[in-house]
Amino acid sequence: MRTDLRRVRRALLHLVLAVMAALYLSPLVYMLSTSFKTREMAGSTTPQWIPDPATTDAYREILGSADSPIMTWFANSLIAATGHAALVLATAAPAAYALARLRFRFRNTIFTVIVATLFVPPVVLLIPNFLIVNELAWVDSLPAVIVPAAAGAFGVFFLRQFFLTLPGELEEAAELDGCNRWQIFTSIALPLARPALVTLFLLSFLTNWNDFLWPIYVLLSPEALTLPAGLGNFQGANNIRYDLLMAGAVIASLPVIVLYLVAQRWVIEGISRSGLKG
Repeated sequence: MRTDLRRVRRALLHLVLAVMAALYLSPLVYMLSTSFKTREMAGSTTPQWIPDPATTDAYREILGSADSPIMTWFANSLIAATGHAALVLATAAPAAYALARLRFRFRNTIFTVIVATLFVPPVVLLIPNFLIVNELAWVDSLPAVIVPAAAGAFGVFFLRQFFLTLPGELEEAAELDGCNRWQIFTSIALPLARPALVTLFLLSFLTNWNDFLWPIYVLLSPEALTLPAGLGNFQGANNIRYDLLMAGAVIASLPVIVLYLVAQRWVIEGISRSGLKG
């Protein structure tokens, strides 16, 4: 009886998960399907999941457009997101390790202040950040979308939670072997924190890759735009060309999907060990 009940519960769980997966995946599937439709079929009011006939005209048109250099936007986004994610790791890892493993006055107060900045709406910082970027002569250049948000509080909080789980015996053994704090951090803590570092890199990459509002403010020329900002302008010029818009969305989605598939194992482990699951 208990075995039958357990099987029923498992079947219901699988059914619920399948329904949820279908709900989450259906917009992506329809986006991919629409990108292979003809212009007339994509603009039809009757939903059609399977394009008939299927065509790559939208991709050829969007990739060959001189007015919308989508591959330049793609390269700009790739450089900006990679540089931003690397800078987040460089700033967050030392701060998180110090707040987790070192003992000094006002440590908890400093951490509380850092976490409190998470509650500040990002839109409040638009004007101050723009003034700083303008003074540095970074307007209309990629450093303007790489640097300003690189020292965020989330990275410090996320990595600190992971560093707290490391056993203290490892540090004690390293100190007995003559290692200083920097050597312990670089040779022991960072290698053990690889899942959390990969997860934070992916999350930071995704945040920068999807950022739309800030690049619109600081990137002015068409050649300097990142992909979300460029596709926003492209959408304004082609608001009835759903085939082109969906083709652009597919191109924008590919790097994030590939990056997650490659780093999936580390992402799951990093989240489970950093106290952010559930």
